[in-house]
Amino acid sequence: MTEPRTAGQAKRAERQARSRAQQLRAQAEPRRDGLRLRARVRAMYHGDSPAAVKFRLAVILIDFLVIGFFVAAPILREAGKVFYVMDGLIALFLMLDLAARAWAYTDIKDWLKRPVVWVDLFILATLLFPDFLGNFGFLRVLRLWTLLNSDFFWRTIGKKFDDTRVEETTRAISALMTFVFVITGFVYETFRGRHEGITGYLDALYFTVATLTTTGFGDITLPGNWGRLLSIVVMLTGITLFLRLAQTIVRPHKVKYPCETCGLQKHDPDAVHCKACGTVLCIPDEGA
Repeated sequence: MTEPRTAGQAKRAERQARSRAQQLRAQAEPRRDGLRLRARVRAMYHGDSPAAVKFRLAVILIDFLVIGFFVAAPILREAGKVFYVMDGLIALFLMLDLAARAWAYTDIKDWLKRPVVWVDLFILATLLFPDFLGNFGFLRVLRLWTLLNSDFFWRTIGKKFDDTRVEETTRAISALMTFVFVITGFVYETFRGRHEGITGYLDALYFTVATLTTTGFGDITLPGNWGRLLSIVVMLTGITLFLRLAQTIVRPHKVKYPCETCGLQKHDPDAVHCKACGTVLCIPDEGA
């Protein structure tokens, strides 16, 4: 049988219990703050509130400015220190943006499975390690492709349009423009100073467009077998991208309405039955 505690022992035990409770609250409070902060970040990146939409629009606007900087980088590099300061600021922006998107995503492993994420990570690496990856700087323009093919962009901008023609046409244009500027950057970085026809960025752009459209004026041609192979790749890829763009423009308009039975995503606007399984559809009128 235990002896009854004295009043002093009881007070000491009470103080110890209170101190222990305060320690547990102190340990739990940062976690709750972290959870609240993560919820706020997730709401800004994935929410539908006016504040969230404005935030994403601001990020998209900054993204387009960054892409413009990447396109003009071969010319702006002559600015010296100012260029490298801008390079560092852009690296900081991309790093914070990617970290916030990863933190806001429910399953980071699923997030890392997306090709656009790895392209963005590579672009960030070219900014953080210019001494090792500086020769791949022309690939930074791929940020245009990752932006216009991201859920982040279409969840913000795409709600104002239908889910088929406008989105597919925009993606096709982004692929074509990205290819033009990537090839232009590659030609400029590789052949400038080594070929008399490529003396500036405009010469590289002129060669790319003339080759891609198969116009072939002939006043600028790349030397050697590698130059001919690059020209062939530009021609074939350019024709493919142009055909894809034309298909998205002339293809019959469809709406995105998943079939509950077979899962077919796109149907004619006036479809009554799913053309794959025959299930009765109830597609709302556009604008309803």
